[in-house]
Amino acid sequence: MSLAIHWFRRDLRFEDHRALQAALAGDHPVLPLFIFDTGLLAALKNPHDARVAFIHRTLASLKETARTHGSDLLVRVGDPVEVWAALLGEFPVAAAYAAEDYEPAARRRDGAVARLLAEKGIPFNLVKDQVLFAKDEVVKGDGKPYTIYTPYSRSHLARLTESDLAEAPIGRSLRRLHKTGNKPLPFPALADLGFKDGTIAIPPIRLEGPRLAAYGERRDRMDVDGTTRLGVHLRFGTVSIRRAMRAAMPKSDVFAKELVWRDFFSQILYHFPRVEAHSFHEVGDRVAWRRDPGGFRAWCEGRTGYPLVDAGMRELAETGHMHNRVRMVAASFLTKHLLIHWKEGQAWFARHLLDFDLASNNGNWQWAAGTGCDAAPYFRIFNPAAQAKRFDPEGIYVRRWVAELGTSAYPQPIVEHEAARNRVLAAWGKARET
Repeated sequence: MSLAIHWFRRDLRFEDHRALQAALAGDHPVLPLFIFDTGLLAALKNPHDARVAFIHRTLASLKETARTHGSDLLVRVGDPVEVWAALLGEFPVAAAYAAEDYEPAARRRDGAVARLLAEKGIPFNLVKDQVLFAKDEVVKGDGKPYTIYTPYSRSHLARLTESDLAEAPIGRSLRRLHKTGNKPLPFPALADLGFKDGTIAIPPIRLEGPRLAAYGERRDRMDVDGTTRLGVHLRFGTVSIRRAMRAAMPKSDVFAKELVWRDFFSQILYHFPRVEAHSFHEVGDRVAWRRDPGGFRAWCEGRTGYPLVDAGMRELAETGHMHNRVRMVAASFLTKHLLIHWKEGQAWFARHLLDFDLASNNGNWQWAAGTGCDAAPYFRIFNPAAQAKRFDPEGIYVRRWVAELGTSAYPQPIVEHEAARNRVLAAWGKARET
């Protein structure tokens, strides 16, 4: 009997899932699939990468749920196109479904899979699920994409309806999963993938009302637990963006607008894929960025002599997380105090940040560097000391991560603030003249 395949990627849940809902509403029983992409795994440098362990644990849970419905989760390891070619020889596939992904590499991958399936007359249905509005649903009057957040946000929120936020119920539809029999399908161990379980813990989904109600007042404070830590769950789809926005809208306009930023940067990456490697504004590519291996290493290791920057970088190394306000300060320090290209910082975050999402991180790195579509002006240069005084007034956050502060073990600043400010302004001045 013919079947459909739902391909899980960054949408690891059986709840409120529009792509899976579409698959289950089709004409064929649905076999869930996940592919550990060996190309992506090979790019990870840390065998204790907590993201792989988190995915592995989440898949084990999905597998258990599927088994309760007489089905299973099919897990394969390899190049996705090659895996799909093999699947077509193993199963009578009549249709394929997946949540649409806007990252350039994902679009190339999906294009290759779509062509492979088309050769067999099999439709590949890409469904909007991980954004509230698709890449071309919120555009300017002339049909062109917004490149400034504020008008995009106004338009986005004005057209947002209950239908856009409605839960995509799965529930009893799981009875339409393909029946696989009593014997479980093979499931690779984490060690088989070349990884080990580490000590970094993934925070739970935190959308409780009091936290969201206080979000606007507390989110910038580093010395309190005032954020949602939802990024990793949105990144891997263990919570839906609709659930997050449903929770946000009656409690926190500030948090709701943060979720709109996520949609904004996603559509920027779709319409302007060059931003993955190039500045949105070409002047950013003309800046004489410095090659400074020693300075970059000090930034990575949290040894810049600027306590707030160092605290953030050490938090990142130890937990895979960095407070949102500190991310801005650390990114500004790298791109403006050290005049090092934002791509180097983006790559470091991609390596270490649990919730690394290309669209959001690229947008935010270019915002901090002054090169992006809707960026902080190039002459806006965060003063780490002033930021610490304002948002960590008693030094609680800094002391948590920089225990040797105030002793001879703590390094002197690797650059003087005013000198760094003058240097970056001069570099931008020359770039703007050419």
